[in-house]
Amino acid sequence: MERDTTICNHSGQPCNINDEMNLLFDISQTLIRSQDVSSTLSPILKMVCTHLNSDSSFLAILNRQRSQIVVGESYGLSPAQESKGKFKVGEGVIGRVVELARPVVIENLGDSKFFSNKMNQLTNRGANDTFICVPIFQEEQVVGTLSTTMSFSPKNNYESEKRLLSIIGTMLVQAVKTKRTQMEEIEKLRAENLGLKQTSSKAKNFSSIIGNSSKMKDVFNQVSLVAKTQSTVLIRGESGIGKEMIADSIHFSSDRAEKPFIKVNCSAIPEALIESELFGHERGAFTGADSRRKGRFELADGGTIFLDEIGDLPMSTQVKLLRVIQERTFERLGGTETLKTDVRFVCATNRNLEELMNTGEFREDLFYRINVFPLFIPALRERKNDIPLLVDHFIQKYNKQNNASIHRITQRAMDRLMMYSWPGNVRELENTIERACIMAHDNVIHSYSLPTTLQIEENIGEHKKDGLEETISSIEKQVIQKALTENKGSIRRTSEQLKISERKLGLRLSKYNIKASDYKNKKNTPI
Repeated sequence: MERDTTICNHSGQPCNINDEMNLLFDISQTLIRSQDVSSTLSPILKMVCTHLNSDSSFLAILNRQRSQIVVGESYGLSPAQESKGKFKVGEGVIGRVVELARPVVIENLGDSKFFSNKMNQLTNRGANDTFICVPIFQEEQVVGTLSTTMSFSPKNNYESEKRLLSIIGTMLVQAVKTKRTQMEEIEKLRAENLGLKQTSSKAKNFSSIIGNSSKMKDVFNQVSLVAKTQSTVLIRGESGIGKEMIADSIHFSSDRAEKPFIKVNCSAIPEALIESELFGHERGAFTGADSRRKGRFELADGGTIFLDEIGDLPMSTQVKLLRVIQERTFERLGGTETLKTDVRFVCATNRNLEELMNTGEFREDLFYRINVFPLFIPALRERKNDIPLLVDHFIQKYNKQNNASIHRITQRAMDRLMMYSWPGNVRELENTIERACIMAHDNVIHSYSLPTTLQIEENIGEHKKDGLEETISSIEKQVIQKALTENKGSIRRTSEQLKISERKLGLRLSKYNIKASDYKNKKNTPI
């Protein structure tokens, strides 16, 4: 572009004032016509490059929150070059311009100590080029810089270019402010999104597990340690303590958190179907198998499989499971193709596996395969300090679920909860609080809002006239009925829970005219 060169009346040197005035007029018109000032930056930078016969020009904007200078708009730079344009205040030429709040002209880049390797990568210019950088001010505060790179000329002192860029920078203040606000908003949204992801992950990890006792803190520490590994975990403890939540925490705290998490309740699947559920089947493998079906191990590939109540697996399935754990291979039922699976095993049981091994009901080799990292979860009666926290949590839960407004529990009711042994653990406590919330007509949970199993003192008072034997029999009957309800009528599990032999339990059932079969379909709710 040829310039309209005139001679300056003061210095007698060539003067490009007309060209500069035309450039400034064009920039002002572009800014006036634009409804979005930030969108005008790239065209204006192109005008600057055309006027100065330079290859590139760019704006660097100061991020107030991070004290970082970032290339916000450019002309002549590739996206890759733009991405490298990040500087700390005081770093390199641009950082020094922001720090010192004055323009810098480097006539020969090869001789500059301040022109960092990052700037060389950003401008992609030769050692004999000239770099000009001027600060952009808003109310005497530097908000960014305007830079350009051009061919070196030994006859040029670059004062006019520096002055011109400073004027243009002043004209672009509003556009720079808008661009900076946009950049900061985007960064804020990204930070909030990251925070939400971290919060969501944390919620999946531990927030559903309520507990502040020393025993639960030990459990949390162990979960944090083992979750980072690929080791098999065996979660042990009584029914109702939250073993599934611990399994959730292990998976969502691991590097497999974004992969499948498949849960299998080994006691809930009929023995005839358990292998089909785990390994899948081919079409025609058995009556009713009218299509191929993927098993849980295929679905869990790359993630975690949670085998709950693993102590209830039949012996035939235990043999095949052992192979999967050892070799990570299996075949579908009715198939010949050997499939591979990359899964992490988390198992759980409320049964005494050592006793089952002694009776031949559980394979010893499978036990040692799954018992890599045993994790014992304490029963609720062993951590009663957590009961108040759990009660508050469940009240809030059912307030939200039932659109209720229970606001407190009486001390007498809390005393009842603290004195009770909780054979059904956290699950029983939750059912108790849910029932109490329904019974609390004045938005307060009283002791009489609790189920009869927690009213031992009242029961004893009512039965004083009946004598000691009748009172003991009444309470014993209630305890047996509750245990049968929790164990769905299973004589074996009920006897294990009550710590008496099946023969003695049978005698008591006969004494109180209780039929275990009546409890097979009853829900696990407090009596």
